[in-house]
Amino acid sequence: MLWDGKPKFNYIKVPRKTTKEKRTYDAEGEDLPSVTTILSATKDAEAAAKLAAWRQREGEKKADQIRDDAAARGTIMHRILEGHIKGAGHMDLTNLGQEAGTMAQNIIDAGLFKPLEEVYGVEVPLYYPGLYAGTTDVVGVYNGRESIIDFKQSNKYKKREWIGDYFVQCVAYAMAHNELYGTNIQTGVILISEKNGKVYRYTCDMADEWRHFKKEWLMRIDKYYKQQESGTKNP
Repeated sequence: MLWDGKPKFNYIKVPRKTTKEKRTYDAEGEDLPSVTTILSATKDAEAAAKLAAWRQREGEKKADQIRDDAAARGTIMHRILEGHIKGAGHMDLTNLGQEAGTMAQNIIDAGLFKPLEEVYGVEVPLYYPGLYAGTTDVVGVYNGRESIIDFKQSNKYKKREWIGDYFVQCVAYAMAHNELYGTNIQTGVILISEKNGKVYRYTCDMADEWRHFKKEWLMRIDKYYKQQESGTKNP
């Protein structure tokens, strides 16, 4: 067990509401968009074009199935890893569940939790007043630094330069946590498990890079709300 289950902070409940269009949160009476909703709506034109081209190659039905399977596998993997941190088992005997179990165990066996020195909370609900909300996997001290730790599953290898939005997501959660609880989190840790058995860790802890992703996140928030005001969507 890595954590006794007692949060370091008195985390505020932020109920989630999901529709086909977007995911929102009820943040103490404010209906706020999720971090993932904002990121999805503000993808750059190149990323949006690549996604559209992939869907065309695969066909809509197959693309939807691949997306849904990945989402389900990721959800199960998260539960297993969170259970490991809490010292509680989680088992899913479906085919996707067994895949997810193996992928979660690969992260554990690779020792990627060894640098996790302190856990503030798991599945932590967060919001930044008036702007956005979301839930982060783990908040704690990793390699001596207050950090946002996020788990990802992948069908194939992801180069570090391809995962900018993962670090933007970490910045978003860090900003919200710092605002609500007076912390000074400026580190993001991404733990990725591939279907083929490989695992890897990417860390964003350099001040210049953190500022870069923070600037990117603020620009994405601005773009999202301008879209909402004008009624436009990402091209």
